[in-house]
Amino acid sequence: MSLLTLRKLAYIAAVAAFCAAIQAQQKNPGYTDTPILPGQKWHVHDPARPHPPVVAPGATPGAPPSDAIVLFDGKDLSHWTQQGRPDVKWPLRDGYFEVGPGTGDLVSREQFGNAQIHVEWSEPAGIGGESQDRGNSGVYLMGRYEIQVLDSSGTVTYADGQAGALYGEFPPLANPTRHPGEWNVYDIVVDAPRFDGGKLLKPMFVTLLFNGVLAHDHRELTGTTEHRVVGTYKPHGDGPLLLQDHGARVRYRNIWVRRLAAE
Repeated sequence: MSLLTLRKLAYIAAVAAFCAAIQAQQKNPGYTDTPILPGQKWHVHDPARPHPPVVAPGATPGAPPSDAIVLFDGKDLSHWTQQGRPDVKWPLRDGYFEVGPGTGDLVSREQFGNAQIHVEWSEPAGIGGESQDRGNSGVYLMGRYEIQVLDSSGTVTYADGQAGALYGEFPPLANPTRHPGEWNVYDIVVDAPRFDGGKLLKPMFVTLLFNGVLAHDHRELTGTTEHRVVGTYKPHGDGPLLLQDHGARVRYRNIWVRRLAAE
């Protein structure tokens, strides 16, 4: 066999090996000859690293993605209850429901820990009152930690009690409240607290996008949100999403939750 033939065969073998490597990479792309990421067990671009689940986004902005638990879709309140009542007394309207003043808080039947939560709310057009009497309600995470609902579009109250505040603890980073009669959107990420018996291992963190504007960026809470006192932590597990009856006919629609695994 001539030297030229040997070189041709070697070239063909090299090309074949290269093509095989490309095909293997296409089937399972990545590298195993790269460094291990600090604090992880994976190589940089590790081909064995698990991929995240596929989630179909909502068809329109604000619509629930495919893995969401839809608590209200405009049709019924079957995912909700009121303590001490056989049925829900909050009126259901055309695609939304509103607070039934004096009937009590609305509580989701399901319990949640780490979660992504979408809630839309509106103050009635022509609302009156001042400060905390201007359409007061609240979205309570795990039934304990309140994000204030209020008309803060043109009146003043204490900063840690305005719309978007973590009530009694932190004002929002901005005030993007829409006017009465318009719909506001809360997109919330809950990083739930963890306890070991009676000991707090990790506090509660909340991220809030308020009408698309960052209002809280992984904000650490000092405890439960309270009126006129500093809240503290008491051990608990998952809790419901609670909507507060504060005597005002605040409206709610398009409420959904995605459960999130701990990091």
